[in-house]
Amino acid sequence: MSKPIVAIVGRPNVGKSTLFNVIAGDSIAIVKDTPGVTRDRIYADCSWLNYNFTLIDTGGIEPDSSDVILSQMRDQAQIAIDTADVIIFLVDVRQGLTDADGKVADMLRRSQKPVVLCVNKVDSFKKMEADVYEFYNLGIGDPIPVSASNHQGVGDLLEAVSDHFKKDGSESDDDDRPRIAIVGRPNVGKSSIVNRLVGEKRVIVSDIAGTTRDAIDTPLKRNGREYILIDTAGLRRKSKIHEDLERYSIIRTVTAVERADVVVMVIDAAEGVAEQDAKIAGIAHERGKGVIIAVNKWDAVEKDDKTIYKMTEKIKQTLAYMPYAEFVFISAKTGQRLDKLFELIDMIIENQSMRIATGVLNEILAEAVAMQQPPSDKGRRLKIFYMTQISVKPPTFVVFVNDKKLMHYSYTRYIENQIRNAFGFRGTPLRFIIRERKEDK
Repeated sequence: MSKPIVAIVGRPNVGKSTLFNVIAGDSIAIVKDTPGVTRDRIYADCSWLNYNFTLIDTGGIEPDSSDVILSQMRDQAQIAIDTADVIIFLVDVRQGLTDADGKVADMLRRSQKPVVLCVNKVDSFKKMEADVYEFYNLGIGDPIPVSASNHQGVGDLLEAVSDHFKKDGSESDDDDRPRIAIVGRPNVGKSSIVNRLVGEKRVIVSDIAGTTRDAIDTPLKRNGREYILIDTAGLRRKSKIHEDLERYSIIRTVTAVERADVVVMVIDAAEGVAEQDAKIAGIAHERGKGVIIAVNKWDAVEKDDKTIYKMTEKIKQTLAYMPYAEFVFISAKTGQRLDKLFELIDMIIENQSMRIATGVLNEILAEAVAMQQPPSDKGRRLKIFYMTQISVKPPTFVVFVNDKKLMHYSYTRYIENQIRNAFGFRGTPLRFIIRERKEDK
């Protein structure tokens, strides 16, 4: 089951960023050096008790006038309504109830999405009790008092949020049809690809748990096998959203990728890889999804016998952190190589679920260590005791060593390459967890 999406909505200076950082914990302060991975704190993977969820920040509002504030708040609320499973509506006890709060509350109420009303900056509930209760007038449920800056009441807030998780998605757990997300920047041809694949038999299924308003789940049968296509091509630009378009599309992509097994990343052949392509690909990589790079509009490119090779190498340089990605050069307009797309999807789904016996894994490991000696530091050499696979989707391995600090990233990559040489694992990332074990005396 995919992780629920939780969105925070609120006026300027009510403490959205503070609350976001508190819920996300220390992990949000770590800026990953992986190229292409977004660093602008739009989303964070979070956990609380036994729940895992994705927290999204719907964006800061830079007000010029009260009218602009309301307009931007409506845009923000619409993003949350479209993408989130649960919405945290953050208000400020010190500023009190405002007209903008009331109008956005109306939108949220009509959306029929679960909304948790959170009253921030309540440093003393006894002193501010009456001010907190004023927010009952919004008509969207019990206000939960918190002080994000003091970390007070956040547990009560997350308990209220997680209550809504329990009601979501249980009916989809038995659905083992592979889920394919078509993602990419606007105007790269996602709509055309989807329409080509599903033809005239497209059935819009918008009431599946976790389905957003515009990200439509479409059942699809190909070569006797059933799939679910998560169509993000419908994620059109809202008329009111201008400066936040990139943030908006990234949030929508996170939602779609989270629910997918395989991500088809569509790139315009004429334009090549743009910065936003790298961000979108980074999201799929972070979440351990199978990835296909579909270079669309290939029919419009002047070609010679080296064009595919040159384009592949250029994309691989930009997306160097995901060398496992598969490539296909297609034309949605003519239908060129769209059948190849499903061959790759089937192969990746099989690779994502591949399990390697521990004995076989350790034979590969022993050969790898014999060919290239593990690194050392200050006279102490890395020893690798053994390795075992603990999960699939993506395939995840635990490596037991004498000292984690000696297990350099480059050596982990070397071990990964040896495993890939032996077993393939094309199209899917591999995850490695390094654990220390005391040496036998």
